[in-house]
Amino acid sequence: MTQPLRIGVLGCARIARKRVIPAIQASEGAEMVAIASQRPGVAAECAAEASIPTAYDTYADLLADPTVEAVYIPASGEAHSPLTLAAARAGKHVLCEKPLATSVAEADEMAAACRQAGVILQEAFMWRHHPRTQLTQELIADGAIGDVRQINVSFSFQLDPSDWRMKPQRGGGAMWDLGCYGVDATRLFTSDEPVEVYARGHFSESGIDLSMQAALRFPNNVLANLDCSFETIWRSRLELIGTAGRIEWRTAFQHWDPTIRLFRSSDWQAEPEVIACEDLNQYECQIRMFAASVRAGVLLSPAEDGTANMRVMQQVYEQALSSRAE
Repeated sequence: MTQPLRIGVLGCARIARKRVIPAIQASEGAEMVAIASQRPGVAAECAAEASIPTAYDTYADLLADPTVEAVYIPASGEAHSPLTLAAARAGKHVLCEKPLATSVAEADEMAAACRQAGVILQEAFMWRHHPRTQLTQELIADGAIGDVRQINVSFSFQLDPSDWRMKPQRGGGAMWDLGCYGVDATRLFTSDEPVEVYARGHFSESGIDLSMQAALRFPNNVLANLDCSFETIWRSRLELIGTAGRIEWRTAFQHWDPTIRLFRSSDWQAEPEVIACEDLNQYECQIRMFAASVRAGVLLSPAEDGTANMRVMQQVYEQALSSRAE
């Protein structure tokens, strides 16, 4: 019988406490063994709250723990690279929150360090591992909507101005936090890389992109439109439009409504076929897949996916900055 993957968490961020730690504890293939924080006493509080066996007051102490095989990094963006490099040196596999880094150079260095250390690095896009994603890929491959010609992705919510994601020095911004989902989705569903990028953004005085719109052109005449914002009300939608049909997700990156709306008619009054997918927790799906991948030595979404996402995101951001300067 395969032993559960023993995971430690480097940080006590909300996403870790509310989503990922419960997912680790609920997954048969994983075991939550330790948590660390650089703030004295915080890890102990989190450990007591979540019944985690061991708490450390430094990340270095957790990385030195021989019982920890892999780490999850929920920290803000500027910490992803140094923590991943430290984990690789310690021989730990890494599940790192999205986006993987704050630049292409950082992402490349992280991927290279993990390859050299013989450990797995995966970007934490939980939505990829839900059954709805796999079924959508199958529908596209089976020609359910013909040839995909257009992809539309929207993701937004209004963010508290005091949140760290409003701080450029911490890797904040709407593109990095929300637009990364659209980039990941378009690359996944086209199985390709964009050949042209056009973008416009609204930036704060501190330099944070509060809203961003991007148009991507992929090979085979596929056009993608992405928009994300920290200024507008909550939206989370994905639409795949083909020559013979259309797929719509009404909650694109959450599992609250795990359905696929499939339109097969050009009649604007036609009702869609509503396909109900298995109602699973996507964070648990992610942990199960990560643990199984570590044991098998093969990743469904390897580090190269994260670096490719970063490359597109950086193009979008730089294009928006250059447009702003015009």
